[in-house]
Amino acid sequence: MSTKNASSAAGRFGEFGGRYVPETLIPALDQLADAHRRLKRDADFQKRFKGLLKDYVGRPSPLSFAARLSGKFKRRIWLKREDLNHTGAHKINNALGQALMTSYLGKKRIIAETGAGQHGVATATACALLGLECRIYMGKEDMRRQLPNVYRMRLLGAEVVGVESGTKTLKDAVNEALRDWVTNVKTTHYILGSALGPHPFPTMVRDFQSVIGREAKVQIKRAEGRLPDALIACVGGGSNAIGLFHPFIKDTAVAMVGVEAGGNGTALGEHAARFDGGSVGVFQGTRSFVLQNRDGQVEGTHSVSAGLDYPSVGPEHAWLYATKRARYLRCSDDQALEGFHLLAEYEGIIPAMETAHAFGVLPQILKKVPKDGIVIVNVSGRGDKDVAEAARLEGVEL
Repeated sequence: MSTKNASSAAGRFGEFGGRYVPETLIPALDQLADAHRRLKRDADFQKRFKGLLKDYVGRPSPLSFAARLSGKFKRRIWLKREDLNHTGAHKINNALGQALMTSYLGKKRIIAETGAGQHGVATATACALLGLECRIYMGKEDMRRQLPNVYRMRLLGAEVVGVESGTKTLKDAVNEALRDWVTNVKTTHYILGSALGPHPFPTMVRDFQSVIGREAKVQIKRAEGRLPDALIACVGGGSNAIGLFHPFIKDTAVAMVGVEAGGNGTALGEHAARFDGGSVGVFQGTRSFVLQNRDGQVEGTHSVSAGLDYPSVGPEHAWLYATKRARYLRCSDDQALEGFHLLAEYEGIIPAMETAHAFGVLPQILKKVPKDGIVIVNVSGRGDKDVAEAARLEGVEL
């Protein structure tokens, strides 16, 4: 197996990735790709961005030893605490980077999509900080599930637009954001929230999120004297997972495990497990695995988590799956709720429902890790936003 990343100027990861968009967006994507390349080497931009990550976001995020979980499973379990970032999730790393890039491009208006609301909150936060106009598209069903985050976005000065079309979830919010961008591309930048979409978004988002894995690599070597046996992260679009995985891709002794939303069944429409039920296709600007029927029509999804119910996945994850560098498991709604309780009861950390999927199948993953082996689990976000919905699902009156 080759560990050489197939990414190129065309944004390809093997057969995955690329750019499948209307011609009206090509100039903006070319401008963005050029800005990404240039600002990666721009000393002023990098100094300002790293300063914001340190002083505003609170990086580096801790790598915490999970003593009670480690005792339970007889493995050494470490938690990468992205939930302790300002705004409560990994999303701020990318949102802040892209918002700062927007300022350097001379644009004043930002649009974004959001599912669980964490990317929307992070984008609204970055826009408030930098004085940018902000509009967030969010499916009406996700707004119902994530009302606290809707209020937070509005409190931060963002306009939140409810999307009534389709399943009223993340894919529909992306569609509306893309329509807005096509119309207003000269004045507006679209801060895509995950490592998907047309080139250069998958590479750009990955680069902003790779701070997670770079920090974790230094921290685990300092704490344990060696690299971990495995990395574990939930995967919706895939930004928190690729942020953790990417700096370890060439370290082939380190297993990488992504966890998808298994929902409440195996039929199309009952889950969001793209690698266990999907097929290769093109969706919203990129080639990857897609939950689609035999006619190529994209199917609806279901997940207890608003942030994992996207019908496709980032193209770099598709490449990692196809080359067998990473493996991807599914976690059912019921298992995710078990993971939600597991981390709360054993470590005093209430995870986001997205993150809870990683803990829902943790016992299964650890069976392949030797006794006293080392794993890092990415705690991609905190669960304040999910407490009311979890209580509703469990029949608990608040």
